[in-house]
Amino acid sequence: MPIISVANQKGGVGKTTTAINLAAALQLAGKNILLVDADPQANLSQSLGIPDEPEFNLYTEIKKEITGEDQKDKASNIKKAIIKIKSCLDVVPSSIELAGAESELVSMYGREQVISWLLKPVITDYDFIFIDCPHAIGMLTVNALVASEFVLIPLQAEFLPLKGVYSFLRQFDIIKKKLNQKISLLGFVLTKFDERKTMNRHVQQQLETEFENKVFSTHIRTNIQLAKAQESGTDIFSFDKNSNAAADYKQLAEEFIQRLNV
Repeated sequence: MPIISVANQKGGVGKTTTAINLAAALQLAGKNILLVDADPQANLSQSLGIPDEPEFNLYTEIKKEITGEDQKDKASNIKKAIIKIKSCLDVVPSSIELAGAESELVSMYGREQVISWLLKPVITDYDFIFIDCPHAIGMLTVNALVASEFVLIPLQAEFLPLKGVYSFLRQFDIIKKKLNQKISLLGFVLTKFDERKTMNRHVQQQLETEFENKVFSTHIRTNIQLAKAQESGTDIFSFDKNSNAAADYKQLAEEFIQRLNV
């Protein structure tokens, strides 16, 4: 089943928020979802109420690959790290120690494929696997992109995030050419969107001119309920299913399914 990296080189653009709430919307639509928090900042894990430093997490499993520990039972390794949260989403949580994995992976043979190896035993258990990537294009993001069939890019419809997208896409093209020719750009999701703002409309038009049908028609409107949901450790549907944000992510999930024809 498809693995999707949710990525952007710039922080604060709604990347983690989109990973969480698109996954939650798809779960409500009857899909079985796994979220993988590959960001050492652990924003996704914390936003879903997962305590700091769970015993098993993405880093502990990457570390086993680096050291060669427990190679005979890889399936149980990654499954031990999966936490089922109260909204029934499955999550592989992050750890601050993931920051060290960047340097630890550099000298490892097959270093770009570690996340691919980890997810292989569970890939058929899910309809979709979403990987929430770090903001920088280091070894963790490269690993996520190598493991994925698609990349989804959330961005705020403003000038600096747009510049960051062009920078990200240059790196993405290199990774696609040299490491994973099967990956493709699923599309852009505009977040924190306000139709009344000239800049928001201008960025939307520029993206649509350059990338045509790669821009999702669903925009995620600015909504304080999204921040409140994260503060409460849950997704928007569990927090306020009648909010504009819930409506937006539900519509995004429908468009997402149509794009993948699943």
